[in-house]
Amino acid sequence: MPSSPKLFHARPSLSTRRSTVLIVFTSLAIGIAGFLFGLAAILSPGLRFVGRNCLSNAPPATVRVVWDVSGNGNGNGAGGEVKRHKVMGFVGIQTGFGSAGRRRALRMTWMPSDPDGLRRLEESTGLAFRFIIGKTKDEHKMAELRKEIAEYDDFILLDIEEEYSKLPYKTLAFFKAAHALYDSEFYVKADDDIYLRPDRLSLLLAKDRTHTQTYLGCLKKGPVFTDPKLKWYEPLSNLLWKEYFLHAYGPIYALSADVVASLVALRNNSFRMFSNEDVTIGAWMLAMNVNHENHRTLCEPECSPTSVAVWDIPKCSGLCNPEKKMLELHKLESCSKSPTLPSDDE
Repeated sequence: MPSSPKLFHARPSLSTRRSTVLIVFTSLAIGIAGFLFGLAAILSPGLRFVGRNCLSNAPPATVRVVWDVSGNGNGNGAGGEVKRHKVMGFVGIQTGFGSAGRRRALRMTWMPSDPDGLRRLEESTGLAFRFIIGKTKDEHKMAELRKEIAEYDDFILLDIEEEYSKLPYKTLAFFKAAHALYDSEFYVKADDDIYLRPDRLSLLLAKDRTHTQTYLGCLKKGPVFTDPKLKWYEPLSNLLWKEYFLHAYGPIYALSADVVASLVALRNNSFRMFSNEDVTIGAWMLAMNVNHENHRTLCEPECSPTSVAVWDIPKCSGLCNPEKKMLELHKLESCSKSPTLPSDDE
């Protein structure tokens, strides 16, 4: 009986078999090389990619904390170490020289505008709040900042250039400064264009945990490589994306004290810096093998009975028009009513 056409296979020649074996081994070698390259890209601090995803500029000078308000002293003075203030959580609100309007909106809504109000908020929630900003060579901008610091006394000024391209460096500087000044169970990085419920953030941070090394945020899956020239690498890229590289959205996330202590202990030049600070932190957390906590209440687009942080996800990385939207949200009872926040007439 003749063989079925569906089962018929021509016998390959010797040269064809050798060519097939060569192709298989070449593909295997490329795959192994790609896998090693991918691991090195995440974990090696020595690699420096150029282009859209990674920074090529040199790191700034060693971070110092600078005080511009009388009575606070100088973190590097001869009088010894600054006594660390004990709180449950320290919230550093990242801001810039072009964000005076955002700070004004925050002080008119969920963040008290006077030192006594900040103290009452800290007493009721266990959270301390300060704006975090670097320096600039523009003397006019620095003069305006000094006026604002003198009026509100709610800043930590870092000895680092305030540049958007250096946000990962500023973030590292923030954690180091916050750890030096505050003895806190959690250190929270927040942007100045989100609507925050401090009382609910306090409850979230106060939960019992079995892990001492915790990375807490609204997590997303981030691709490791997006360079179109690396299309051959897509299968491995997708694998790392789906299985390993979770990181928090940038507007707000928190690191436990043990995690920040580990960051402080490392030298600045031992860190791999990406252009996006949230990706940078996520890569560090991946290398440190910390416990990830995913909380969608930190990235809700509308105020709800459980929302902790509200911003226009996914349209904007924060509120799309923060100076206007912040005031509008604060008028809503679902946003502003709280049993723990100090009232306006206190």
